[in-house]
Amino acid sequence: MSNLEIGIWSFPVLLVLIFLRVPIGLAMMGVGVGGTYLVMGSTLMTMGQLKHLTFSTFSSYSLSIVPLFLLMGQFATHSGMSKGLFKAAEAWLGHLKGGVAMSAIGACAGFGAICGSSLATAATMGQVALPELRRYGYSGPLATGTLAAGGTLGILIPPSVILVIYAILTEQNIAKLFVAAFAPGILAAVGYMLVVAIYVRVVPGSGDALERVPMAERFRALIAVWPVIVIFGAVVGGIYTGIFTPTEAAAVGAMGTGIVALASGGLNMPKLVQSVLSTANSTAMIFFIVLGAGMFNSFLALTQLPQTSAQWVADQGFSPMFVLFCVLVLYLVFGCVMDSLSMVLLTVPIFFPIMIALDFGMSVEDFALWFGIIVLIVVEVGLITPPVGMNLFVINAMARDIPISETFRGTAPFVLADIIRVVILVAFPPITLALVWWIY
Repeated sequence: MSNLEIGIWSFPVLLVLIFLRVPIGLAMMGVGVGGTYLVMGSTLMTMGQLKHLTFSTFSSYSLSIVPLFLLMGQFATHSGMSKGLFKAAEAWLGHLKGGVAMSAIGACAGFGAICGSSLATAATMGQVALPELRRYGYSGPLATGTLAAGGTLGILIPPSVILVIYAILTEQNIAKLFVAAFAPGILAAVGYMLVVAIYVRVVPGSGDALERVPMAERFRALIAVWPVIVIFGAVVGGIYTGIFTPTEAAAVGAMGTGIVALASGGLNMPKLVQSVLSTANSTAMIFFIVLGAGMFNSFLALTQLPQTSAQWVADQGFSPMFVLFCVLVLYLVFGCVMDSLSMVLLTVPIFFPIMIALDFGMSVEDFALWFGIIVLIVVEVGLITPPVGMNLFVINAMARDIPISETFRGTAPFVLADIIRVVILVAFPPITLALVWWIY
């Protein structure tokens, strides 16, 4: 076989390994090592990569932001801020029809602003909001579907670990990506609330309104979540004003959430040890996947597959929007069988060179930011689509009396809302880029 054919055949082999439940990092590393040997006919290059690529990957200053944001999320989980966020949102939105579910979405958005992890957001807010939704008589599909979808806001609203990985892969400015995610993140939260409002009217009895809370109590509930506002302002504001680098801001955020968790009594020595160990485990998993992706992508570079694919697409004369449509459909398909991080690490090095070679009528940097946010949203859909929608299983594990099929059914309207949002953002790039242009 030619080198190009070896590169093409590596994908079915990789998918077979994934279906056989081989860890994705190990699968990518194995295919990368085996493919490099077939291309080079020697193990010398592979041995060199294992030494140099491992060191260069793990010594990257940019990657140090990942464990800090993960630790920030761990501390936020123990801080009790999730309950305060939900109660504040409930005070302002609870009187609307479906208002408690809308409150859960608003709280997910607020918690995502200090967490950066979809699974952590879904798990934490599920513990707080699910009992309340059931107590107020919300149907199983709406309650679990709302929390599973709301959890996806954790990776869209800055800070986001997935955005950091994308920025490193495409050599983009992390701060600018965070800015670009703001408007789509707000659009996502508003869109989910509209889904709830429509759902409770189309399906009578699925969720009712609470009594209106006096304005004084609303403001008291809002004041109670001041730590979230302060931490978010320090992290994001520090990045945008140039006071902190993104990594320094992550350290400040981790320290701030740790202090709040300690002051609230939610963080003791056993939980501190648990938080550090959980962060270490998650960091090790992410870094191993990054290393495996690095080995696999180095092998693909040897086969010239990315460059050849980009040239082939350009020679076919396809319109840029048609190519983008095909790529997004592939992401939706991959999202049904792969987790979000693995999907980004595996596909971005392949798709990005193809997309960057097409003319979308914007600068390379603007396109990279816009494409990254769209990819993030489509990846986010994979978190709530079967059979590997991790958020679905996290929420369903907390609601054992609700069949998983009902949870799948409850998330369907939110998936439709995500697709509509992607169409809007593709049609109107300034929605994503306007804030970046204004600040930078």
